[in-house]
Amino acid sequence: MTTGATVWLTGLPSAGKTTIAYELAGRLRAEGHRVEVLDGDEIREFISAGLGFSREDRHTNVQRIGFVAELLARNGVLALVPVIAPYQDSREAVRKRHQTNGTAYVEIHVATPVEVCSERDVKGLYAKQAAGELKGLTGVDDPYEAPESPDLRIESQNQTVQESAASVYALLSERGLA
Repeated sequence: MTTGATVWLTGLPSAGKTTIAYELAGRLRAEGHRVEVLDGDEIREFISAGLGFSREDRHTNVQRIGFVAELLARNGVLALVPVIAPYQDSREAVRKRHQTNGTAYVEIHVATPVEVCSERDVKGLYAKQAAGELKGLTGVDDPYEAPESPDLRIESQNQTVQESAASVYALLSERGLA
């Protein structure tokens, strides 16, 4: 059986988390790994429908995703999780769940500055927030607690998507997970 793991990519909206995850997934699948990308937008639509963006709802969402990721990972799947998860305590609870079950967990901080994210504005969230149409945007008017000691920090504004994915791949290889 292949070794599974959860690879959590945390960072601000439009930091590049999902793009890096899909690039990495393609490479891993090409090598025969079992891979699932747990996209935060899809999870909110199908598993966490009805949750809002309060601190409590965000925590619940992260715990649900963490549960599914750990379930996949302990069954030999590389679960790539490009999800903001803005609060340190929520991410730590997911890490502890993995540790309790002896499942590999890797935290990647896609540390793209908010200025770069707002220029990218993939979903138009920063524009809506600036126009007063959106409140609670992570990193702007809602907190984002950056990881203090992630397993890897990526500054996506300084490298290509392929280079970012390659750095995650190198870490996974080093740990015997890829």
